[in-house]
Amino acid sequence: MTIRERRWPDCARVLALLCGAGALAAGCSNDRGGSLQGYAEGEFVYVASPYAGILETLDVARGQQVAAGARLFVLEHGAEQAAVDAAAARIRSAQAQLANLGEGRRAAELDVIRAQSDSAAAALALSRTQLDQAQKLFKDGFVSRARLDEAKAAYNRDVARVAETRAAMAVGLQALGRKPELDALRATIEAAEAERAQAKVRLDQKTGLAPAAALVYDTYFRVGESVPAGSPVASLLPPANIKIRFYAPETLVGALAPGQKVTVGCDGCPAPIAAEISYVSPQAEYTPPVIYSRESRAKLVFLVEARPAAADAPRLRPGQPVDVTLARP
Repeated sequence: MTIRERRWPDCARVLALLCGAGALAAGCSNDRGGSLQGYAEGEFVYVASPYAGILETLDVARGQQVAAGARLFVLEHGAEQAAVDAAAARIRSAQAQLANLGEGRRAAELDVIRAQSDSAAAALALSRTQLDQAQKLFKDGFVSRARLDEAKAAYNRDVARVAETRAAMAVGLQALGRKPELDALRATIEAAEAERAQAKVRLDQKTGLAPAAALVYDTYFRVGESVPAGSPVASLLPPANIKIRFYAPETLVGALAPGQKVTVGCDGCPAPIAAEISYVSPQAEYTPPVIYSRESRAKLVFLVEARPAAADAPRLRPGQPVDVTLARP
């Protein structure tokens, strides 16, 4: 989701020109106690998606108040959802392969090896007993050396068989896959997870969310229309984005500074609105000839901006004329 801020383009400029013209003629003051003329301006937040798509749902209407994080619109996102699902499937497949190669032999196969190991141990015990008997009988002269050698060979065979079954059990308990194979599968899982995260970001950006509590100032597409990439679907006006613009004559601008308090009045406002100067232009908006006389200097005006409190800002509308009264020192 892309969010762009823009200033009120048309009415505000016209009012600025009118105010500037009035300022040249009368220092931007009127008959209301020496107040300065100005107007309210809105810095709109334009909510758009960086990706093109058909507008699937439009969840807000012009003039509606929305909370921060509220869903504004959704573009069709079948391809993005499919990419997320495909990446998730690749992750599951690689994880299954890793689990298979990371384990040893199956339980039934290990049971066979254990049985063979027990059989080899029993045979070794028997051959050990037979060897002891053959050695004793050979010493007493009751058996030949051939019989003794035969008993020794049987014992050595059973020792080797026991060692073989122990080695088979050790191998059976080890992972089936070699280390390079396991490392390759882990890398595959990491790559698939990164692809899923990227696809999820694209999917999320097909949904427009309100960045702050705001008034839905306008919507620009209808459901079913194709929205180009980066084109705003809705414009929002948070209360904090409403400001006052007025023009101060050259004789007053030197006494103005950011942070200074002003009072704003408007036609139909039940009570004055407190505001605070946030910006004073460093240069004149309208410049007479280069050489300034004392008389021409009085015609210079400077742009000043002030911001009302967020609670009072909704009482003003972009383009609405206001009268600004400077706080007395």
